[in-house]
Amino acid sequence: MRPTSQLAIALSILAIAARLILIDQPFIDHWSWRQSDVAAIARNYSANGFNFARPQIDWAGDQPGYVGTEFPILPFLAALSYKVFGLHEWIGRIQAVILFALSLPCFFLLVRKTFGELAAVWALFFYCFAPLGIMASRCFMPDMPSLALSIAGLYFFQRWTSDERATTAFILSALCISLSILIKATSVLIAVPLAGLAFQRFRFSAFQSFKLWIFAAVALLPSALWYWHAYQISQQFYPYHFFGAGGVKIMSLASYSEIARQIFVSELTPLLFLLGAVGVWQRRSTSSARPWHLWLAAMILFIIIVGHGNRHSWYRLPLIQIFAAFGGAACALFAAKISNRAIKVGATVLLVAAFALPAFLCARKLYEPTAAPMRDAGLVLKRIAPRNALLVAADNGDPTIFYYADRRGWHFLEKDGIYDGEPCDSAQAIVDLEQLRKRGASFLVFSSDTAWWLEYYRELGQYVASNSRLVEATREFRIYQFNSRSSE
Repeated sequence: MRPTSQLAIALSILAIAARLILIDQPFIDHWSWRQSDVAAIARNYSANGFNFARPQIDWAGDQPGYVGTEFPILPFLAALSYKVFGLHEWIGRIQAVILFALSLPCFFLLVRKTFGELAAVWALFFYCFAPLGIMASRCFMPDMPSLALSIAGLYFFQRWTSDERATTAFILSALCISLSILIKATSVLIAVPLAGLAFQRFRFSAFQSFKLWIFAAVALLPSALWYWHAYQISQQFYPYHFFGAGGVKIMSLASYSEIARQIFVSELTPLLFLLGAVGVWQRRSTSSARPWHLWLAAMILFIIIVGHGNRHSWYRLPLIQIFAAFGGAACALFAAKISNRAIKVGATVLLVAAFALPAFLCARKLYEPTAAPMRDAGLVLKRIAPRNALLVAADNGDPTIFYYADRRGWHFLEKDGIYDGEPCDSAQAIVDLEQLRKRGASFLVFSSDTAWWLEYYRELGQYVASNSRLVEATREFRIYQFNSRSSE
């Protein structure tokens, strides 16, 4: 086995081990709301009969809560696992770790084919330990599994374009790309580097290739059918929600500046960003690197057009692979210019440390239990609220309270609370609460992030005091039980 392959295996083992740290952490980190929604869908599958085509969330109050989502194979598999192992957070998280692990050899071999062995080792190192990637590849979310499948699909497609007799690679590529787009629609961007590879190999005769048309059909038709179905579900059932809706929106220059800052500082780290930029420039005339350049251009355009969606950093996960590949290429070029072995070893150690330390600090911040107050409130409600009780949660659209309470209810505000959680004034909030009480709400909960509403909106505070009783209060949350309407 080549020394570079041995090093790649060692890096992969270390990367997987790093992701197993706190693998059983509750869904209370910085991405709690997205994971709690996916986890709720999994639990509802397990509890309500595994109706695959109708995923359910918990914040639809007295309604079933069917929503339009990505192809829900991940929560469905988690629900099946619950029947064997019980309900545990690690079951959802481990899916991302497994698929991330499967993507590692594909990514290494893909970069090695394009930029060489040394570049592939550096690229794998950056891919393994970029802060955004560390976080995403141990979360109960579809983003990293989808990206891992797209990397595998790109690798197998590259193998097929190099040798058209590799029918197995062609089939695996089509299936991986199809499942990738099903799991996360934004992964359709992988079509750009795929097209780059196809045109490199076939030029304009690619349009006449029957195999490529078959590939496109396998990759795209299942997703078209599923997302059409998901949209229909979102139109038919309350809360009429389609995951990712509203993301296509041009934002202000300040918003894009903040996205750029996050990419540079905390998602890639400054070192990886700068190395990637150097690699992009140095390889600008390399024909084999053209698919990677096209992928980067597509991502930049995607960030601009889907500006509102990119308020969530996981939308930018493909930048890790792109910058890791170009960063690895830059490292290989620098190494070729250093002939002294001692200097080369010292530069390597310095480079590893300069990347690893900021990556560790940025990743650790993402692990912080920012949603712990919501989980604690949910666990109290699970203990004190009747099984059929309906909750109202002032939670800024984060369903963590509902998930850990194992109760259904509504976000407060009920209308667009997941997008714009703060009321305009007391009158709006009171009308909202009155409507929810009429629909059967019996408990009202404020987290530490929203308890200030009761003082800032004075009339709302008076309404809550007059129409409910405080049943539990801590520094993290306040739980009220509404008075029965017959006694008013």
